[in-house]
Amino acid sequence: MKNYIQPGDTIAAIAPATVLSGAGVLIGSLFGVASGDAASGAEVLLNTTGVYDLPKQTGQAWTAGQLLYWSGTNVTNVVASNKLIGCAARAELSAASVGRIRLNGIAVTA
Repeated sequence: MKNYIQPGDTIAAIAPATVLSGAGVLIGSLFGVASGDAASGAEVLLNTTGVYDLPKQTGQAWTAGQLLYWSGTNVTNVVASNKLIGCAARAELSAASVGRIRLNGIAVTA
C-alpha cells in the first residue's frame, strides 16, 4: 500500500516544552510518553500506546479499568476539562504518587 506510513505506536513530534524521558506529553489531542529527553522545539518520540507508570494525583483511589485523564502534570480520575488518555491498568491506593496506566492512543475531552 503506497500511503501507509507507520503503525502509530510511536510518533515523532515537536516538544512543546522541555521534556524528560518517561514524561507525559500532550500536544492537542495527541498524548504520549516521551521515549527520550528533548528541548522545547526539538523532535521527541512519543509512545502513544502501551502500559506506563506515570505521576498520579494523590488522594485518589483507582479501580482497574477506570477511565483516566491528563491534568497537565499528572494522571487523575477527574474529568473536568482534562483529556482522556486511557484507563487504570490496576487498582491504585489513594496514597500512591504513581499509577499504572494503559494508554488509549489518543487524548480526547470527555
